[in-house]
Amino acid sequence: MGGVSYEAIAVEEGEGNTQVSHHQKDLDAGALFVLESKGSWLDCGYHLTTSIVSPSLLSLPYALAMLGWTAGISCLVIGALVTFYSYNLISLVLERHAMMGRRQLRFGDMADDILGPRTGRYFVGPIQFIVCYGAVVGCTLLGGECMRIVYHLTWPNGKMELYKFIIIFGGLMLILAQLPSFHSWRYISLLSLVLSLAYSAFAAAGSIYVGYSSQESKDYSVEGNIQNRIFGSFTAIGIIATAFGNGIIPEIQATLASPVKGKMFKGLCICYAVVIVTFFAVAVSGYWAFGNQADSIILVNFLDNGSKSLPKWFILTTVLFVIIQLSAVAGVYLQPSNAALEQTFADPTAAPLSARNVTARLISRSASIVMSTTTAVMLPFFGDLNALLGALGFLPLDFVLPVVFFNLTFQPSKKNPIFWLNSTIAAVFSVVVAIAVFAAVRQIVLDAKDYHLFS
Repeated sequence: MGGVSYEAIAVEEGEGNTQVSHHQKDLDAGALFVLESKGSWLDCGYHLTTSIVSPSLLSLPYALAMLGWTAGISCLVIGALVTFYSYNLISLVLERHAMMGRRQLRFGDMADDILGPRTGRYFVGPIQFIVCYGAVVGCTLLGGECMRIVYHLTWPNGKMELYKFIIIFGGLMLILAQLPSFHSWRYISLLSLVLSLAYSAFAAAGSIYVGYSSQESKDYSVEGNIQNRIFGSFTAIGIIATAFGNGIIPEIQATLASPVKGKMFKGLCICYAVVIVTFFAVAVSGYWAFGNQADSIILVNFLDNGSKSLPKWFILTTVLFVIIQLSAVAGVYLQPSNAALEQTFADPTAAPLSARNVTARLISRSASIVMSTTTAVMLPFFGDLNALLGALGFLPLDFVLPVVFFNLTFQPSKKNPIFWLNSTIAAVFSVVVAIAVFAAVRQIVLDAKDYHLFS
Protein backbone atom coordinates (compact mmCIF):
# COMPACT_ATOMS: atom_id res chain seq x y z
CA MET A 1 0.00 0.00 0.00
CA GLY A 2 1.23 3.50 -0.73
CA GLY A 3 0.96 6.59 1.44
CA VAL A 4 -2.25 7.36 3.28
CA SER A 5 -4.73 8.95 0.90
CA TYR A 6 -5.68 12.60 1.10
CA GLU A 7 -9.15 11.60 2.16
CA ALA A 8 -7.67 9.59 5.03
CA ILE A 9 -6.02 12.63 6.57
CA ALA A 10 -7.41 15.94 7.65
CA VAL A 11 -4.70 18.54 7.94
CA GLU A 12 -5.36 21.58 10.04
CA GLU A 13 -2.71 24.23 10.50
CA GLY A 14 -2.85 26.21 13.72
CA GLU A 15 -0.32 28.59 15.18
CA GLY A 16 2.86 26.94 13.92
CA ASN A 17 1.51 23.43 14.51
CA THR A 18 0.24 20.87 12.03
CA GLN A 19 -2.34 18.52 13.41
CA VAL A 20 -2.98 15.28 11.56
CA SER A 21 -6.11 13.27 12.17
CA HIS A 22 -6.36 9.77 10.71
CA HIS A 23 -9.65 8.32 9.52
CA GLN A 24 -8.75 4.85 10.65
CA LYS A 25 -11.23 3.10 8.42
CA ASP A 26 -9.02 3.99 5.39
CA LEU A 27 -5.81 2.59 6.88
CA ASP A 28 -4.63 -1.01 6.45
CA ALA A 29 -4.18 -3.28 9.46
CA GLY A 30 -0.39 -2.84 9.45
CA ALA A 31 -0.71 0.93 9.84
CA LEU A 32 -3.55 0.65 12.34
CA PHE A 33 -2.17 -2.00 14.66
CA VAL A 34 1.64 -2.01 14.30
CA LEU A 35 2.36 1.64 13.50
CA GLU A 36 -0.22 3.26 15.77
CA SER A 37 0.65 6.91 16.43
CA LYS A 38 0.69 7.28 20.22
CA GLY A 39 4.32 7.95 21.15
CA SER A 40 6.17 10.95 22.54
CA TRP A 41 9.51 12.33 21.38
CA LEU A 42 11.15 10.45 24.27
CA ASP A 43 9.68 7.18 23.02
CA CYS A 44 11.00 8.10 19.59
CA GLY A 45 14.47 8.67 21.07
CA TYR A 46 14.38 5.25 22.74
CA HIS A 47 13.42 3.51 19.48
CA LEU A 48 16.07 5.41 17.51
CA THR A 49 18.76 4.51 20.03
CA THR A 50 17.78 0.84 20.01
CA SER A 51 17.84 0.70 16.22
CA ILE A 52 21.28 2.35 15.93
CA VAL A 53 23.19 1.69 19.17
CA SER A 54 23.20 -2.09 18.98
CA PRO A 55 25.84 -4.79 19.58
CA SER A 56 27.07 -4.28 16.01
CA LEU A 57 29.15 -1.47 17.55
CA LEU A 58 31.27 -4.23 19.11
CA SER A 59 32.58 -4.86 15.58
CA LEU A 60 33.98 -1.33 15.27
CA PRO A 61 37.50 -2.23 16.54
CA TYR A 62 37.56 -4.91 13.82
CA ALA A 63 36.64 -2.25 11.24
CA LEU A 64 39.42 0.02 12.49
CA ALA A 65 41.85 -2.89 12.22
CA MET A 66 41.14 -2.98 8.47
CA LEU A 67 41.45 0.80 8.10
CA GLY A 68 44.09 1.99 10.57
CA TRP A 69 43.85 4.91 12.98
CA THR A 70 43.47 7.84 10.60
CA ALA A 71 41.08 6.30 8.07
CA GLY A 72 39.15 4.47 10.78
CA ILE A 73 38.44 7.51 12.96
CA SER A 74 37.70 9.59 9.86
CA CYS A 75 35.10 7.06 8.70
CA LEU A 76 33.47 7.05 12.13
CA VAL A 77 33.22 10.85 12.15
CA ILE A 78 31.88 10.96 8.58
CA GLY A 79 29.38 8.22 9.38
CA ALA A 80 28.08 10.11 12.41
CA LEU A 81 27.79 13.44 10.58
CA VAL A 82 26.21 12.08 7.39
CA THR A 83 23.65 9.85 9.12
CA PHE A 84 22.57 12.53 11.60
CA TYR A 85 22.13 14.90 8.66
CA SER A 86 20.36 12.27 6.53
CA TYR A 87 17.94 11.23 9.25
CA ASN A 88 16.97 14.84 9.81
CA LEU A 89 16.36 15.21 6.07
CA ILE A 90 14.04 12.17 6.09
CA SER A 91 12.13 13.68 9.01
CA LEU A 92 11.75 17.00 7.19
CA VAL A 93 10.51 15.23 4.07
CA LEU A 94 7.96 13.27 6.11
CA GLU A 95 6.75 16.48 7.78
CA ARG A 96 6.41 18.24 4.41
CA HIS A 97 4.33 15.45 2.90
CA ALA A 98 2.14 15.32 6.01
CA MET A 99 1.45 19.05 5.59
CA MET A 100 0.49 18.37 1.97
CA GLY A 101 -2.07 15.80 3.10
CA ARG A 102 -0.13 12.54 2.89
CA ARG A 103 1.44 11.38 6.13
CA GLN A 104 3.78 8.59 5.06
CA LEU A 105 4.09 5.80 7.60
CA ARG A 106 6.64 3.54 5.90
CA PHE A 107 9.78 3.79 3.79
CA GLY A 108 7.86 2.22 0.94
CA ASP A 109 5.20 4.95 1.22
CA MET A 110 7.90 7.59 0.78
CA ALA A 111 9.38 5.87 -2.25
CA ASP A 112 5.94 5.41 -3.85
CA ASP A 113 5.09 9.09 -3.48
CA ILE A 114 8.49 10.55 -4.37
CA LEU A 115 10.06 8.08 -6.82
CA GLY A 116 6.98 6.32 -8.14
CA PRO A 117 5.23 3.04 -7.28
CA ARG A 118 7.56 0.82 -9.31
CA THR A 119 10.67 2.10 -7.60
CA GLY A 120 9.04 1.75 -4.20
CA ARG A 121 7.77 -1.76 -4.86
CA TYR A 122 10.73 -3.28 -6.70
CA PHE A 123 13.72 -1.38 -5.30
CA VAL A 124 13.24 0.45 -2.00
CA GLY A 125 10.79 -2.03 -0.51
CA PRO A 126 12.99 -5.10 -1.11
CA ILE A 127 16.10 -3.28 0.14
CA GLN A 128 14.36 -2.30 3.37
CA PHE A 129 13.10 -5.85 3.83
CA ILE A 130 16.63 -7.24 3.35
CA VAL A 131 18.02 -4.71 5.83
CA CYS A 132 15.42 -5.23 8.53
CA TYR A 133 15.06 -8.97 8.21
CA GLY A 134 18.82 -9.28 7.86
CA ALA A 135 19.22 -7.33 11.11
CA VAL A 136 16.89 -9.81 12.82
CA VAL A 137 18.98 -12.68 11.45
CA GLY A 138 22.19 -10.96 12.59
CA CYS A 139 20.81 -10.37 16.09
CA THR A 140 19.71 -14.00 16.33
CA LEU A 141 23.13 -15.19 15.21
CA LEU A 142 24.99 -12.94 17.64
CA GLY A 143 22.56 -13.84 20.42
CA GLY A 144 23.41 -17.49 19.88
CA GLU A 145 27.15 -16.74 19.84
CA CYS A 146 26.86 -14.81 23.10
CA MET A 147 24.88 -17.62 24.73
CA ARG A 148 27.63 -20.01 23.71
CA ILE A 149 30.19 -17.73 25.37
CA VAL A 150 28.18 -17.87 28.61
CA TYR A 151 27.94 -21.66 28.26
CA HIS A 152 31.68 -22.18 27.77
CA LEU A 153 32.56 -19.81 30.61
CA THR A 154 30.25 -21.76 32.91
CA TRP A 155 30.98 -25.25 31.54
CA PRO A 156 34.42 -25.12 29.89
CA ASN A 157 34.19 -28.71 28.66
CA GLY A 158 30.69 -28.37 27.24
CA LYS A 159 30.13 -29.64 23.68
CA MET A 160 26.91 -27.91 22.57
CA GLU A 161 27.13 -26.61 19.00
CA LEU A 162 26.47 -23.02 18.02
CA TYR A 163 23.25 -23.75 16.14
CA LYS A 164 21.56 -24.98 19.32
CA PHE A 165 22.16 -21.65 21.04
CA ILE A 166 20.85 -19.82 17.99
CA ILE A 167 17.64 -21.86 18.23
CA ILE A 168 17.32 -21.00 21.94
CA PHE A 169 17.60 -17.29 21.17
CA GLY A 170 15.07 -17.76 18.39
CA GLY A 171 12.70 -19.23 20.98
CA LEU A 172 13.01 -16.05 23.05
CA MET A 173 12.21 -13.94 19.99
CA LEU A 174 9.22 -16.18 19.26
CA ILE A 175 7.66 -14.90 22.49
CA LEU A 176 8.67 -11.23 22.19
CA ALA A 177 7.51 -11.03 18.57
CA GLN A 178 3.90 -11.30 19.72
CA LEU A 179 3.86 -7.79 21.21
CA PRO A 180 1.15 -6.19 19.06
CA SER A 181 2.54 -2.76 18.14
CA PHE A 182 5.75 -0.77 17.75
CA HIS A 183 4.53 1.56 20.50
CA SER A 184 4.28 -1.37 22.91
CA TRP A 185 8.09 -1.76 22.64
CA ARG A 186 8.81 1.69 24.13
CA TYR A 187 9.81 0.48 27.60
CA ILE A 188 11.87 -2.34 26.13
CA SER A 189 13.61 0.27 23.97
CA LEU A 190 14.32 2.35 27.08
CA LEU A 191 15.85 -0.71 28.75
CA SER A 192 17.84 -1.27 25.57
CA LEU A 193 19.27 2.25 25.77
CA VAL A 194 20.44 1.67 29.34
CA LEU A 195 21.94 -1.72 28.46
CA SER A 196 23.81 -0.30 25.47
CA LEU A 197 25.49 2.24 27.72
CA ALA A 198 26.28 -0.50 30.24
CA TYR A 199 27.91 -3.06 27.94
CA SER A 200 29.75 -0.34 26.00
CA ALA A 201 31.23 0.89 29.28
CA PHE A 202 32.19 -2.68 30.20
CA ALA A 203 33.69 -3.31 26.75
CA ALA A 204 35.74 -0.10 26.85
CA ALA A 205 36.88 -0.68 30.43
CA GLY A 206 37.79 -4.29 29.65
CA SER A 207 39.79 -3.27 26.59
CA ILE A 208 41.70 -0.63 28.53
CA TYR A 209 42.43 -3.07 31.36
CA VAL A 210 43.65 -5.81 29.02
CA GLY A 211 45.65 -3.28 27.00
CA TYR A 212 47.53 -2.11 30.06
CA SER A 213 47.94 -5.64 31.48
CA SER A 214 49.24 -7.26 28.31
CA GLN A 215 53.00 -7.47 27.85
CA GLU A 216 52.68 -8.07 24.11
CA SER A 217 53.47 -5.24 21.72
CA LYS A 218 50.53 -3.91 19.72
CA ASP A 219 50.59 -3.80 15.93
CA TYR A 220 48.40 -1.15 14.32
CA SER A 221 49.48 -1.78 10.74
CA VAL A 222 46.88 -2.89 8.18
CA GLU A 223 47.66 -6.49 7.27
CA GLY A 224 47.67 -8.07 3.81
CA ASN A 225 48.70 -7.18 0.30
CA ILE A 226 47.36 -4.15 -1.58
CA GLN A 227 44.37 -6.03 -2.98
CA ASN A 228 43.32 -7.37 0.43
CA ARG A 229 43.78 -3.96 2.02
CA ILE A 230 41.55 -2.28 -0.56
CA PHE A 231 38.76 -4.82 -0.26
CA GLY A 232 39.20 -4.92 3.51
CA SER A 233 38.74 -1.17 3.72
CA PHE A 234 35.41 -1.37 1.91
CA THR A 235 34.33 -4.28 4.10
CA ALA A 236 35.14 -2.04 7.07
CA ILE A 237 33.08 0.77 5.58
CA GLY A 238 30.17 -1.65 5.31
CA ILE A 239 30.55 -2.58 8.98
CA ILE A 240 30.59 1.09 10.00
CA ALA A 241 27.56 1.79 7.81
CA THR A 242 25.73 -1.05 9.57
CA ALA A 243 26.65 0.36 12.96
CA PHE A 244 25.23 3.79 12.07
CA GLY A 245 22.43 2.34 9.96
CA ASN A 246 18.75 2.57 10.74
CA GLY A 247 16.50 1.90 7.76
CA ILE A 248 13.26 2.43 9.70
CA ILE A 249 13.14 6.20 10.29
CA PRO A 250 9.65 6.57 8.71
CA GLU A 251 8.29 3.70 10.80
CA ILE A 252 9.70 5.23 13.97
CA GLN A 253 8.30 8.67 13.11
CA ALA A 254 4.95 6.99 12.38
CA THR A 255 4.69 6.05 16.08
CA LEU A 256 4.67 9.73 17.12
CA ALA A 257 1.39 11.28 18.17
CA SER A 258 0.49 14.42 16.23
CA PRO A 259 1.64 17.11 15.97
CA VAL A 260 4.87 15.51 14.78
CA LYS A 261 6.86 18.63 13.88
CA GLY A 262 10.21 18.91 15.69
CA LYS A 263 9.83 15.72 17.76
CA MET A 264 12.10 13.62 15.58
CA PHE A 265 14.98 16.07 15.96
CA LYS A 266 14.72 15.85 19.74
CA GLY A 267 14.72 12.06 19.53
CA LEU A 268 17.77 12.11 17.26
CA CYS A 269 19.63 14.33 19.73
CA ILE A 270 19.07 11.75 22.48
CA CYS A 271 20.15 8.97 20.16
CA TYR A 272 23.34 10.61 18.91
CA ALA A 273 24.43 11.61 22.40
CA VAL A 274 24.47 7.87 23.14
CA VAL A 275 26.03 7.10 19.73
CA ILE A 276 29.01 9.40 20.29
CA VAL A 277 29.71 8.05 23.77
CA THR A 278 29.41 4.37 22.91
CA PHE A 279 30.77 4.11 19.36
CA PHE A 280 33.97 6.05 19.88
CA ALA A 281 34.67 4.59 23.32
CA VAL A 282 34.42 0.99 22.12
CA ALA A 283 36.13 1.54 18.76
CA VAL A 284 39.12 3.46 20.09
CA SER A 285 39.69 1.40 23.24
CA GLY A 286 39.25 -1.94 21.43
CA TYR A 287 41.62 -1.09 18.59
CA TRP A 288 44.13 0.42 21.00
CA ALA A 289 44.12 -2.73 23.15
CA PHE A 290 44.28 -5.38 20.41
CA GLY A 291 45.55 -3.60 17.30
CA ASN A 292 45.12 -5.50 14.05
CA GLN A 293 44.27 -8.62 16.05
CA ALA A 294 40.88 -7.19 16.98
CA ASP A 295 38.26 -9.86 16.29
CA SER A 296 34.94 -9.40 14.50
CA ILE A 297 33.37 -9.04 17.96
CA ILE A 298 35.56 -7.52 20.66
CA LEU A 299 34.17 -9.96 23.24
CA VAL A 300 36.06 -12.76 21.49
CA ASN A 301 39.33 -10.93 22.22
CA PHE A 302 38.41 -10.87 25.90
CA LEU A 303 38.20 -14.66 25.84
CA ASP A 304 41.36 -15.18 23.77
CA ASN A 305 43.57 -12.53 25.37
CA GLY A 306 41.87 -11.30 28.50
CA SER A 307 40.53 -14.39 30.24
CA LYS A 308 43.51 -14.49 32.59
CA SER A 309 43.24 -10.84 33.55
CA LEU A 310 39.51 -10.13 33.32
CA PRO A 311 37.39 -11.81 36.00
CA LYS A 312 34.76 -14.25 34.79
CA TRP A 313 31.89 -12.24 36.32
CA PHE A 314 32.97 -9.20 34.28
CA ILE A 315 32.79 -11.06 30.98
CA LEU A 316 29.56 -12.83 31.93
CA THR A 317 27.87 -9.56 32.90
CA THR A 318 28.92 -7.88 29.67
CA VAL A 319 27.68 -10.76 27.55
CA LEU A 320 24.35 -11.01 29.41
CA PHE A 321 23.75 -7.28 28.81
CA VAL A 322 24.41 -7.85 25.12
CA ILE A 323 22.04 -10.83 24.92
CA ILE A 324 19.16 -8.93 26.51
CA GLN A 325 19.68 -5.89 24.29
CA LEU A 326 19.89 -8.04 21.17
CA SER A 327 16.32 -9.20 21.78
CA ALA A 328 15.19 -5.55 21.89
CA VAL A 329 17.08 -4.66 18.69
CA ALA A 330 15.66 -7.67 16.86
CA GLY A 331 12.16 -6.70 18.01
CA VAL A 332 12.52 -3.16 16.68
CA TYR A 333 13.68 -4.40 13.27
CA LEU A 334 10.81 -6.86 13.14
CA GLN A 335 8.29 -4.01 12.96
CA PRO A 336 8.31 -3.41 9.16
CA SER A 337 7.79 -7.11 8.46
CA ASN A 338 5.18 -7.24 11.24
CA ALA A 339 3.35 -4.35 9.58
CA ALA A 340 3.47 -6.16 6.23
CA LEU A 341 2.17 -9.38 7.79
CA GLU A 342 -0.68 -7.55 9.56
CA GLN A 343 -1.53 -5.75 6.33
CA THR A 344 -1.78 -9.11 4.56
CA PHE A 345 -3.43 -11.32 7.17
CA ALA A 346 -5.19 -9.13 9.77
CA ASP A 347 -8.68 -7.66 9.57
CA PRO A 348 -8.60 -3.86 10.05
CA THR A 349 -12.31 -3.80 10.91
CA ALA A 350 -11.79 -6.11 13.92
CA ALA A 351 -10.11 -5.18 17.21
CA PRO A 352 -6.33 -5.72 17.30
CA LEU A 353 -6.71 -8.22 20.16
CA SER A 354 -9.70 -10.02 18.70
CA ALA A 355 -9.42 -13.81 18.36
CA ARG A 356 -9.26 -13.52 14.58
CA ASN A 357 -6.36 -11.03 14.57
CA VAL A 358 -4.46 -12.63 17.45
CA THR A 359 -4.55 -15.99 15.65
CA ALA A 360 -3.30 -14.45 12.40
CA ARG A 361 -0.59 -12.58 14.29
CA LEU A 362 0.57 -15.64 16.20
CA ILE A 363 0.86 -17.82 13.10
CA SER A 364 2.43 -15.26 10.75
CA ARG A 365 4.94 -13.84 13.21
CA SER A 366 5.94 -17.28 14.47
CA ALA A 367 6.61 -18.37 10.90
CA SER A 368 8.71 -15.23 10.40
CA ILE A 369 10.84 -16.00 13.47
CA VAL A 370 11.32 -19.63 12.44
CA MET A 371 12.60 -18.46 9.04
CA SER A 372 15.00 -15.89 10.53
CA THR A 373 16.35 -18.41 13.06
CA THR A 374 16.90 -21.03 10.36
CA THR A 375 18.76 -18.49 8.25
CA ALA A 376 20.93 -17.49 11.23
CA VAL A 377 21.88 -21.13 11.76
CA MET A 378 23.15 -21.35 8.18
CA LEU A 379 25.07 -18.04 8.09
CA PRO A 380 27.33 -17.83 11.15
CA PHE A 381 29.65 -15.01 10.01
CA PHE A 382 28.48 -12.06 12.09
CA GLY A 383 31.25 -9.65 11.10
CA ASP A 384 30.91 -10.45 7.40
CA LEU A 385 27.10 -10.39 7.57
CA ASN A 386 27.40 -6.96 9.19
CA ALA A 387 29.46 -5.74 6.25
CA LEU A 388 27.04 -7.12 3.65
CA LEU A 389 24.01 -5.60 5.39
CA GLY A 390 25.71 -2.24 5.53
CA ALA A 391 26.80 -2.30 1.90
CA LEU A 392 23.61 -3.70 0.40
CA GLY A 393 21.05 -1.99 2.60
CA PHE A 394 22.11 0.63 5.09
CA LEU A 395 24.35 2.57 2.69
CA PRO A 396 21.62 3.18 0.08
CA LEU A 397 18.78 3.62 2.60
CA ASP A 398 20.60 5.90 5.04
CA PHE A 399 23.29 7.63 2.98
CA VAL A 400 21.87 7.90 -0.57
CA LEU A 401 18.06 7.94 -0.58
CA PRO A 402 17.53 10.61 2.14
CA VAL A 403 19.36 13.30 0.17
CA VAL A 404 17.60 12.24 -3.05
CA PHE A 405 14.20 12.41 -1.32
CA PHE A 406 15.01 15.86 0.06
CA ASN A 407 16.11 17.29 -3.30
CA LEU A 408 13.05 15.91 -5.08
CA THR A 409 10.63 17.08 -2.38
CA PHE A 410 11.97 20.56 -1.63
CA GLN A 411 13.64 21.10 -5.03
CA PRO A 412 16.39 23.46 -3.80
CA SER A 413 17.90 25.73 -6.44
CA LYS A 414 21.17 24.68 -8.05
CA LYS A 415 22.57 27.88 -6.61
CA ASN A 416 21.81 26.56 -3.14
CA PRO A 417 24.78 24.78 -1.47
CA ILE A 418 22.38 22.20 -0.02
CA PHE A 419 21.58 20.94 -3.52
CA TRP A 420 25.25 20.31 -4.29
CA LEU A 421 25.98 18.88 -0.83
CA ASN A 422 23.15 16.39 -1.22
CA SER A 423 24.10 15.54 -4.80
CA THR A 424 27.71 14.94 -3.77
CA ILE A 425 26.68 12.68 -0.89
CA ALA A 426 24.41 10.67 -3.21
CA ALA A 427 27.08 10.29 -5.90
CA VAL A 428 29.97 9.39 -3.60
CA PHE A 429 28.06 6.85 -1.55
CA SER A 430 26.49 5.26 -4.65
CA VAL A 431 30.01 4.34 -5.77
CA VAL A 432 30.87 3.15 -2.27
CA VAL A 433 27.77 0.91 -2.28
CA ALA A 434 28.85 -0.94 -5.42
CA ILE A 435 32.40 -1.58 -4.22
CA ALA A 436 31.39 -2.40 -0.63
CA VAL A 437 28.85 -5.02 -1.77
CA PHE A 438 31.50 -6.77 -3.88
CA ALA A 439 34.03 -6.63 -1.03
CA ALA A 440 31.56 -8.02 1.53
CA VAL A 441 30.50 -10.91 -0.70
CA ARG A 442 34.15 -11.68 -1.44
CA GLN A 443 34.94 -11.85 2.29
CA ILE A 444 32.01 -14.18 2.97
CA VAL A 445 33.19 -16.50 0.19
CA LEU A 446 36.69 -16.57 1.67
CA ASP A 447 35.43 -17.31 5.18
CA ALA A 448 32.94 -19.93 3.96
CA LYS A 449 35.85 -22.25 3.09
CA ASP A 450 36.31 -22.99 6.80
CA TYR A 451 32.64 -23.42 7.65
CA HIS A 452 30.40 -26.47 7.87
CA LEU A 453 26.60 -26.33 8.00
CA PHE A 454 25.14 -26.62 11.54
CA SER A 455 28.61 -26.27 13.06
